[in-house]
Amino acid sequence: MFVQVIQGKVSDERQLRRCMDRWAEELQPGATGYLGSTSGIREDGMFILLVRFESHEAAVRNSERPEQGAWWAETEQCFDGPVSFMDCPDPMEWLGGGSDDAGFVQIMEGHTTDSDRLRELLTQSSDRLHSVRPEIIGGMFASNGDGDYVEAVYFTNESEAREHEKVTVPDDLRSLFEEEGRLMGEIDYFDLHEPMLVSAQR
Repeated sequence: MFVQVIQGKVSDERQLRRCMDRWAEELQPGATGYLGSTSGIREDGMFILLVRFESHEAAVRNSERPEQGAWWAETEQCFDGPVSFMDCPDPMEWLGGGSDDAGFVQIMEGHTTDSDRLRELLTQSSDRLHSVRPEIIGGMFASNGDGDYVEAVYFTNESEAREHEKVTVPDDLRSLFEEEGRLMGEIDYFDLHEPMLVSAQR
């Protein structure tokens, strides 16, 4: 799997949502290798999109389609200033991965000094995570290879997510969470109260 992260400051939210809907309806059927996407707009107007493809090659093929170029030329006008792109060649999913049934998604973005160890910790903690945080459906971790990363966590809904933040975590699991927190460093949070979730048409 391959993930591309796209983000920028939105100037026209209504038009951006129309563009995203049009991509799902009109362009997705021709996007060979497209797996799905998670996107949303933070309260401060920052937009983030995590789009998943079977491979980097599939993502490149999609970007080279004339209709994709025309769509992006229109969509780019919905942003105030430049839009950034980050390629993540080896993402991993944990628990059930992402889900279109999620009512709330939290995306964390930062820089880590050891992405391999962070992956190990996510794998270890996910084995028991659902017993402590049943409202978590699953998640995805993606890094660009230089330590920059995003992690998306998919919840059944926001109210249950906030409520379970207060639960007491067992000591052995807490130690994993604490090491995770140290490795994740300073985090920029994207709380997507109205996530846009699209999976490939089968």
